[in-house]
Amino acid sequence: MKNTLLGSLYLSLAASIWGGMFVVVKHVVDVVPPLELVWIRYVIAAAALLLIGVMTRQSWRIAERDILLIVLIGLIGNTLSIVTQEIGTMLSTAQMGAMITSTTPAFMVLFARMVLKEKITFRKAFSIVLATVGVGVIVGNAGIDPSFQLGGISLLAAALTWALMSVLIKKVPGQYSQIVVTFYAVLVAVALLTPFTIGRLPGLDPAAVLHPSIWGGLLYLGFISTACGFLLWNRGLQMLKASSGGLFFFFQPVVGTFLGWLLLGEQIGLSFWAGTVCIFAGVLLVIREQ
Repeated sequence: MKNTLLGSLYLSLAASIWGGMFVVVKHVVDVVPPLELVWIRYVIAAAALLLIGVMTRQSWRIAERDILLIVLIGLIGNTLSIVTQEIGTMLSTAQMGAMITSTTPAFMVLFARMVLKEKITFRKAFSIVLATVGVGVIVGNAGIDPSFQLGGISLLAAALTWALMSVLIKKVPGQYSQIVVTFYAVLVAVALLTPFTIGRLPGLDPAAVLHPSIWGGLLYLGFISTACGFLLWNRGLQMLKASSGGLFFFFQPVVGTFLGWLLLGEQIGLSFWAGTVCIFAGVLLVIREQ
């Protein structure tokens, strides 16, 4: 019982942190563009993970046969997914960001079939259709700003790449610490983004970046959302069954939508709620299937 309660707490905190992430990104991205934001976020996260790894005396050795897999995880999940996620959030709303990326568990079904050869049942296939329809309802509404549509497409790309990365993680041998795997994946992202980012950093407004709300947001994204969020999530999953842990993913869109309304004054229309129902139904079907 104690492990169940602690695991539930860890998972709830992790998903809630990620829900709040979209509101923070929406605020910070006005000062720090998406590429620079992702780079700074990961530099902070890498430093935090390195410190945690040293303090907990982790083994940093990775077998040569597994290096390519970790590089792919860093490229697909930590680079492509996060960049498209933050671009999409910049071009849309915090609610849309939290909601569309919540389709990730449903899209994992498709990639699990392609990569891990897992069977796709009727329920799983139907969940993918529901999630896709939900995204279409939210993104395809002709009444919304065209930039929101582009943002929605970018967010969909973020959900797809994160789902693929999540499936690839299942192929990582169990003897490696999640701290170490996450650290190396973050380093891959930093290395890939540095050539595109380093020349743009001098263009940032130092006075604006040093505003408490901006550097505080950067610390939240790097340390809390990236480093602590992943560690809480992984620890929680160790205490609960993976199928049960998936239910806590719903905290992300709920928190993101609530904070977007509370802090940013974002409005929610009927099409948003209609799409949300489809997405929730699709993701719930996947989770119940596990």
